[in-house]
Amino acid sequence: MVYNFFTSVIFLFFSFNATTTKTTKAPVSAAVATVLTETESVYNSIKSHSASMPGMECFTKALNGFNRLKEQGKIKKDILIVIDFSKSSNSKRLWIIDMAAKTVVYNTLVAHGRNSGDEFANAFSNDNSSNKSSLGFYATGEIYNGKHGQSLRLDGLERGVNNNARSRGVVIHAADYVSENFIKMHRRLGRSQGCPALPANLTKEVINLVKDKACLFIYHPTKAYRSAFAS
Repeated sequence: MVYNFFTSVIFLFFSFNATTTKTTKAPVSAAVATVLTETESVYNSIKSHSASMPGMECFTKALNGFNRLKEQGKIKKDILIVIDFSKSSNSKRLWIIDMAAKTVVYNTLVAHGRNSGDEFANAFSNDNSSNKSSLGFYATGEIYNGKHGQSLRLDGLERGVNNNARSRGVVIHAADYVSENFIKMHRRLGRSQGCPALPANLTKEVINLVKDKACLFIYHPTKAYRSAFAS
């Protein structure tokens, strides 16, 4: 009788714990599923109106950061610029997305820094004179006229990752080496001193669209970069 009593107690104890565990896990899974569904919904909506899109992992991080920075008032426009430096420089790896209209406005070539790599970018830096690209989230700044003509200043928003962008002179500007003809001649795109340089025929249009507090996200899956905005 005593043995049966303790057996019953132990059985009830583990049954209660199992039920409790299942109950606590369910809301977490539901929350994660909801976030994924919302991201996928935005992604699919933009994709349905556009010829090309960034990869899902890249876009998810970009969207998370865009939403947080918008809430914090660090960006003002409904414009998201995404650069995927995991892709070949011979491909159109920059997207400018109108988040209000859910449409890709531009998809074009973009250069990386000369010391970041040849065809593929694989090394990044926040240091002055490194001639490397910097990853992470930026806010676009003001237009100015420099040695490359009309250019756009950038403010890096991540300390230790890209916050030296302005002092380094990392800006959006036009470059003759960002073109299909250059690729045909050299088998890869030309490279900058760290700036996300654009094709000369598009730069003025792009700059006027994205100036004054639009969000720029430069992505690469390197484990060395982790963003508080995109987590």
